[in-house]
Amino acid sequence: MIKKISSSLSSFKEIEFHDCLNVLIAKKESGATNRQTRNRAGKSSLIEIIHFLFGAKADKKSLFRTKTLINESFKLEFDLQGEEFEVSRKGEQPSKVTTSKTDTNTEWLKEWLKWLGENMFALDALSDYEGRKPTFRSLFSYFVRREHGNAFRKPEKQAEMQQAGDYQVALMYLMGLDWTIASDWQKVRDREKTLKELKKAANADAFGNLIGKSAELRTQLAVAKSRLTEIKDQVKSFKVLPKYRELELEADQITRSLNQLSNDNTIDSAVIRDLENSLNTEKPPELGILKDIYAEAGVVLPSVALRKYDEVRSFHESVVRNRHDYLDGEFRSAKERINNREQEKGKLDKRRAEIMAILESHGALEQFSSLQGEQGRLEAEVESLAKRFELAEQIEGTKNELDIERNNLVLRLRRNFSEQETALSEAILAFEGISKSLYESAGSMTIEPSNNGPVFDFPMQGDRSKGIKNMQIFCFDMMLMQLCYKKNIGPNFLIHDSHLFDGVDGRQIISALKIGAQTAKKLGFQYVVTINEDDAFKETIEGFDLNDYVLPVSLTDATEDGGLFGCRF
Repeated sequence: MIKKISSSLSSFKEIEFHDCLNVLIAKKESGATNRQTRNRAGKSSLIEIIHFLFGAKADKKSLFRTKTLINESFKLEFDLQGEEFEVSRKGEQPSKVTTSKTDTNTEWLKEWLKWLGENMFALDALSDYEGRKPTFRSLFSYFVRREHGNAFRKPEKQAEMQQAGDYQVALMYLMGLDWTIASDWQKVRDREKTLKELKKAANADAFGNLIGKSAELRTQLAVAKSRLTEIKDQVKSFKVLPKYRELELEADQITRSLNQLSNDNTIDSAVIRDLENSLNTEKPPELGILKDIYAEAGVVLPSVALRKYDEVRSFHESVVRNRHDYLDGEFRSAKERINNREQEKGKLDKRRAEIMAILESHGALEQFSSLQGEQGRLEAEVESLAKRFELAEQIEGTKNELDIERNNLVLRLRRNFSEQETALSEAILAFEGISKSLYESAGSMTIEPSNNGPVFDFPMQGDRSKGIKNMQIFCFDMMLMQLCYKKNIGPNFLIHDSHLFDGVDGRQIISALKIGAQTAKKLGFQYVVTINEDDAFKETIEGFDLNDYVLPVSLTDATEDGGLFGCRF
């Protein structure tokens, strides 16, 4: 329990504590205005000092890093399991502590927290466990709740931001249940979080598309791999021909030349047909007709001297022969041109065949580059599909695995509740007994297995009011003290800030303080309460005088030096 809290700050109000109930009063001085609420008297600061000395973080926004306090040290004297210790710490060096212990190095905060966990909560027995496990800070904060962390909202949470995994592990440990079940539940949550992040990443631009179903992706991947294999084979067997383009142009020119030769042959073939027709159809006029024409010319043209008939006949026969010779010569020329072209076509066709054979067995460099580019594209596509397929299978498989794990954990939890029925009953009856002392209609605590771990509930008549909710926390904390007493663990003190009594009826406040005093005396622990004077003495109760437990030091914010620090900053 805590013996004394002091500071190097000369104006600080040193406080000495005693056994059982300790009540630190914040007074409202006569003449104080309504604006002087005693919120600056230092009641909550006392809680912060205790947390500071028991290893709480002290970042740049910490009270102990302010200009007024950063160079001041704070000291706490306490006993633990019959042995007395001192610890001091200052905001200037928040990572260091000074203790009276000599059995181990506790200069560093980390070592101090380790020592506290081992000696206050027997956490050294958990050192080999892999996974989330109880920590000193997560357990200690139930016994010194902080308004700074919104600890007066729900009994099962010592901070509003405390996650399910943390409070489930802590409370199952304090209650003597199998806390590793809650730890394994957190592993499931962590895997589900990773799964969610995988889905989110898979849907991001880096992947381009939604993951899709594994069955569809399997088909797409198989097709893409097959196409990639084909392209790789083509690239592997591809032969690059440096003069590929020149040969390709030559082949094109040969094709054009062959087309032209074929066209010319077509024209000459038509000429031959015409010549053959002329040779077959053209005939010279008969000589008898020539005689008649010649005789008639002599009558018609009596004054013209005409050649002899024999000469005319000879000329006529000459013209006919010349015409026949001309047509025959043209015929032979056309035949010869066609024959020459056919020979040229044969040569060109042979050359083109040679070129095409070369082109078919080789390729151009740009074609090879194109094939390589297509291979690279397909490789990227296959890689992307493979990743998406792997993710799809992982997501689908992991989701099924997690569903199975959750069901198995529910079964483990139910079995543990059955095996630890005595421990559960002790907790439930302790809560109900304390609640019954406060209210006619006693409240209760239920712990129910669910697919997200143990769920704590505190049904109580009128539990929607803030005052009754706060009394649920009072009952819960007193229940924890009883359980820790039986297990011989814990800090052996419980501290409640005045915020716990906000909105609480005066009769319940005095009843709670009486119960706290009786329970602390019975179990031998220390119960420290900070409270406003008018709240503390609203009501009285038979057989209990609160004045017997009020500390000689009192606080007020009515004057500059009335607060805990003796100054304002």
